[in-house]
Amino acid sequence: MSILRRMRDISVATLNEILEQAEDPIRLIDKYLGDLREQLQQSERLYQQCLAHSQSLRQQYLSAGQMAQKREQQAVLALKAGEEEMARLALHEKAQHEERGAQYKELYDQTCQSLAELEEQLQQMREDYREVADKRSYYLARLESVRLQQRMNQMRGASGEFGRRSFQRLEERVTDMEFEARTLRDVRRMGQELYRAGAGGSRAVEAELERLRRRLEQEGWKR
Repeated sequence: MSILRRMRDISVATLNEILEQAEDPIRLIDKYLGDLREQLQQSERLYQQCLAHSQSLRQQYLSAGQMAQKREQQAVLALKAGEEEMARLALHEKAQHEERGAQYKELYDQTCQSLAELEEQLQQMREDYREVADKRSYYLARLESVRLQQRMNQMRGASGEFGRRSFQRLEERVTDMEFEARTLRDVRRMGQELYRAGAGGSRAVEAELERLRRRLEQEGWKR
């Protein structure tokens, strides 16, 4: 496993631990995705710059190789023409081009290795982004389920509490009305019985009735 892969696994594991303890995981994930998106963009720009530099180095060492071949051909022609000094000069320049070509080739190989590492890093960052984006969708679905369940619980509790309170008050009121009706009925029945017994106009009854009126008036009752 490469160092980049191990770093990636550590970062994802750390994010998972943070998410489990976060009060607002969606906001945390959005921030992580935003940072990762910016890193991706920077890495992609760097990759394009390295790719252009690599192509330039390749062109440099290929051109140097072509010039070295050209100088060798010139040296051969010079020897055939008896121009040994010109042949030596051509071979000297050939050696210079070969040296320069080797230098550019070494730089090109190093750049290709860096490009490969950067490409691997980009691939891993894209995988991280997809993984975290999927995790965001999962947590968003979980939070929505919790919110819906909370609303259902609130509605269920509110409706049940309303029903119990309302029916309790209705029961008390109906009971009071029934009690008043029975009491009034009993009073009227008792009055009729007393009237038939000849006690309706007795002084004792009238005095008691007047006493009750005065008590009720003191309590705020009006005729």
